Amino acid sequence: MSSSVSHLTNDLVLLPVPSQRSASSFTTTSNSESKDGLRSLYLSLTPPLTASSISDAVQFLQQHEFSTSGQTLATADDEERSIYEATVGKLAAGIYAQALDTFLNEAGSAESEAEWWADVERSQLNAAYYLLQTLPKRMFDLVNEVQLALRRQSREFNVSMLRPSHLNRVLYTDDRPHNAILTTLFPHLHTHPYIMPFSLFRLHTPLPTPAILSLAESKSAASSLVHAFTHFFKSIPFFLTLPLELTRQECAVKRKELEALRDSRAEVLGTLTLRRDYLATALRSGEIKGAKLHSFVESVNQLVAGEKYGRSPKDIAPSQLLATALNETLPAHVALHRSQMQGGLTRPGRWTLRWPRLVLGPPLLLLGIRQAFASRETLATVAHDAVETLHRFYHGWLLDPSKDILHTVRSGGEEGVIVQKESIDADLQSLSRMALDLARDKLGYGQEQLATLADKVRRGDLTPILEIYEADIKSPVRSAVSGTLLRNLFIQVQKAKVDIDQALAGIDKLLKSQELTFAFVGVAPALALVYVAGGGLRAAWRGGAGAGRHGGRRQRAKAWLAIRRTERLLVSKPTSDDHIASKDASIPPLTAGLLLLSVSSLRSYAERCLPARSRLQTGFLEDVEDLENPSLDRDEKWKVVERMWRNWGDVLGWRRGAGTIATL
Repeated sequence: MSSSVSHLTNDLVLLPVPSQRSASSFTTTSNSESKDGLRSLYLSLTPPLTASSISDAVQFLQQHEFSTSGQTLATADDEERSIYEATVGKLAAGIYAQALDTFLNEAGSAESEAEWWADVERSQLNAAYYLLQTLPKRMFDLVNEVQLALRRQSREFNVSMLRPSHLNRVLYTDDRPHNAILTTLFPHLHTHPYIMPFSLFRLHTPLPTPAILSLAESKSAASSLVHAFTHFFKSIPFFLTLPLELTRQECAVKRKELEALRDSRAEVLGTLTLRRDYLATALRSGEIKGAKLHSFVESVNQLVAGEKYGRSPKDIAPSQLLATALNETLPAHVALHRSQMQGGLTRPGRWTLRWPRLVLGPPLLLLGIRQAFASRETLATVAHDAVETLHRFYHGWLLDPSKDILHTVRSGGEEGVIVQKESIDADLQSLSRMALDLARDKLGYGQEQLATLADKVRRGDLTPILEIYEADIKSPVRSAVSGTLLRNLFIQVQKAKVDIDQALAGIDKLLKSQELTFAFVGVAPALALVYVAGGGLRAAWRGGAGAGRHGGRRQRAKAWLAIRRTERLLVSKPTSDDHIASKDASIPPLTAGLLLLSVSSLRSYAERCLPARSRLQTGFLEDVEDLENPSLDRDEKWKVVERMWRNWGDVLGWRRGAGTIATL
């Protein structure tokens, strides 16, 4: 039994209880074996009730009624009568649950098959592949029909009959007014004839009777001939794609028949759902007995069996009434539905769908193995290059940069990148010695003045030296001969070198402060590539679109389609021929049945795909429970749908639409 039906009916099974007086006597000792049996049967009927448990209970009630046929319930004591009525109420609720489950499963199976045919119809490639899959069966049916036709006509087969025109004459019957070959290959043409303009191939152009044509008549004949040829060539693509179009029409016909069958089952399902409140009230008040019990079970039988059901006599025993519903009405309806589904509405068999792979797969596999063996040296080279590339990528872009990051963090950036600190100190000390020697020789500085000058040189102030340089360039020849000008020039060169070293030291310091950033930037592309490749491999290992978070994209897309259809039903309120749409907030039976079908898909998704016992699953199932509640009207359920879009749209990806969730 489906979880949606169990949720709707489990509490109904618990509603029938014996009267307070008889319930208090459950703990007392009774010598009546029948009463003890009834009490044990009542206590054993706990939800969910299966068909076998209901059948066993009904048989026990029949035996109980047969054993007490000499007395009526009126003559029985209050305890036994109360237990009997409560047990019958439980069984009535169980049969109601079985009817709900039967129609829900039938509507679900019809919808599943309709969706399969819709997928084939929607895609040209799927339709062509389906035509290939069913081609052997179609040819077998054609050969079988030809044999039967020849046997009926007492004719023998000859090679000339292979011509299409001869086959059409052989197969022609009153129920095949169109092309007999196509009607045999595509049986849906019996009831849904396809417009096949074979006249487009006729190049007949009426010519005037006179032998000598006038100029106007010649132009008219030429125009007619050109028009006929134009239609002929335009019809060629149509006839080339005719098998594919007929295949898609066949899928469309079966899809529409399945949708009509689904709506029929959903309407009965909705009618049964809308009667839940009546059954709950009757069970709660203990009124599900006598005429009310007979009326309710009769209504269930009438809904299940339809016009074929003949009403039972009103004095029939409750157990017999329940047995009729369980053992006759429901099984007969299930057999009828099975025959309708197997009458060409279900998808082809497993071997029919798989024979192209089984036939074409091994040769293609052998051909691939042969090509791979012939190119084994090239494949070995490619494999070696791939392994070498992965090895270098791992060491050069992942492992070594990661080690550099750890080394940078550990060393703290103390080492220079461009210039070393010792080199700067050496150049500065050399500049200081050169300046001090010149000041001692030229200016006659003492120790205190030399110490002051050394301090200025360390700060970059060479004013005394520059003053000597300014005096030397006034008489450059004499200064060059005496050597002070050259010494000043060398000091200027050394000063420029010190300035360059200090500038490089500043750049070095800036690089040291960003060294960790540069290290991470170097390894980031490789990490991103590994992340993307790992995600792709993980998705391929889990099955691609069929697995993943919250059931994967395909399951989330199915849930999106279910909630969208629920919203559409609440807005449009589809009605059958027997129900006219009303302007109030009530829900007609067909809409109620289709709603339960969609909500059942949502419940199944939540139970299978969402994390078990999580807040997400609990909240989602609470919303589904509100949608399943038949006591809520259309406006209230519309608010529930809005709440689900608001709460779960972002989490489950509904707001992005099915295009980004999955391609179905």
